[in-house]
Amino acid sequence: MDQALLNIGFGSTVVSDRVVAIVSPNSSPMKRLKDEAREDRRLIDATYGRRTRSIIILDSNHVVLSAIQAETISQRFAVLKDVGEPSAARLPL
Repeated sequence: MDQALLNIGFGSTVVSDRVVAIVSPNSSPMKRLKDEAREDRRLIDATYGRRTRSIIILDSNHVVLSAIQAETISQRFAVLKDVGEPSAARLPL
C-alpha cells in the first residue's frame, strides 16, 4: 500500500491522506488551536525554529506547524491528489 507524502518543508513530510486542513496561523482561532494542541501534547513543530506560516490539521487531531506558506503546501497537496487520478497530467513536485 503506497502512501503519498506531502512535503511540508525542510525535509519534513506528512501522509497526504491524513490531512484534514491546511490553514494560515494568523487568526485568533488558529492561535488558540495551536495553544490547545501544545497543552494536550498533540502539536508537532516542523518549523525548525523559523516563523510559523501554516498549520496542518491531521485526522488524528494532531496539529503540525510548518514554515512554508499555506498556499504553497495547498498547491503541493493538489498536485499529489491530481497525480492519483489516471487522466491527470504529471507535474513535478
